[in-house]
Amino acid sequence: MRLPLKLPKFVSPEKLFESGVLGMNRRNHSYIMRYNDRRNYPDVDDKLRTKKLAMKYGVATAELVGSIDCQFQVKSFPKMIKDVPDFVIKPGHGSGGRGILVIKSHDGRNFYKPNGAVCGYNFIYDHISNILSGLYSLGGRPDYALFERCIDFSDVYSRFSYQGVPDVRLIVFKGYPVMSMIRLATKLSDGRANLHQGAVGVGISIRDGRPLFAAQHNCEVTHHPDTGAAFSELVIPHWEEHLELAAKCAEMTPLGYFGADISTDSKRGPLLLELNARPGLAIQIANGCGLLKRLQLVESLPENLHKTPEERIAFSRENFD
Repeated sequence: MRLPLKLPKFVSPEKLFESGVLGMNRRNHSYIMRYNDRRNYPDVDDKLRTKKLAMKYGVATAELVGSIDCQFQVKSFPKMIKDVPDFVIKPGHGSGGRGILVIKSHDGRNFYKPNGAVCGYNFIYDHISNILSGLYSLGGRPDYALFERCIDFSDVYSRFSYQGVPDVRLIVFKGYPVMSMIRLATKLSDGRANLHQGAVGVGISIRDGRPLFAAQHNCEVTHHPDTGAAFSELVIPHWEEHLELAAKCAEMTPLGYFGADISTDSKRGPLLLELNARPGLAIQIANGCGLLKRLQLVESLPENLHKTPEERIAFSRENFD
């Protein structure tokens, strides 16, 4: 079964506007600047703060192992992960997936990435040091390294992702989930679910969680480039819980426009990975559909028309494919 192509390959700016495609300037001016007060950015830019907020508001999230914020602490990281079979190292103030290192197994000296590549102690030490120096942080400011347990992702995705953990991105506007996609790792993306590095984005219906469209590097694809699995056969487990988790995130931060990244653990179900106050626009390519008209519909609603997350989810499922 071939996924439907909703937008032509080449199109004028006027046609893009008519199709409801949201551009970067309008996103920045009309949505990010208008609905996201900068004083609230630390809620999402600081990953440890995000995790603590999630724990406070009962939002399920990946298990915290620890953090390192000073250079002299780096040599203690083997002790931190001694009894942790797998882990992820993230820059506390990173963005775009830069600086994230996934370790699937280790013996304290040899650390194995999802693609089987081996990293030594010195590599991990240098990577943490680079994080602390601000190599991957927003604005290049000094940072800290956050350690989390890996997601034991559900077997339902095994045919659709190359080694790495898939994650679902949901755009939430004024508490309403308005657009979604799942990012699937490839060999090209080194097992990371990052579209800029070569992962595949598959648009997901807000209504029922079915696949709508798929793209890699802005080109339509119908099958996974490494496994050959047809994206039309993809099933998102616990879709209702994904929507509930995303909508609940709006309760823990005053930000009005953000992206919620969610992954499915085989035992714990959907878990929040992180929030993004400046979610990218590639989700429109993954869906083959513009975002602007959905945002305008939510803006047209009377304030407090839907008071609970459940009511906002019901509205979104009724109005957004």
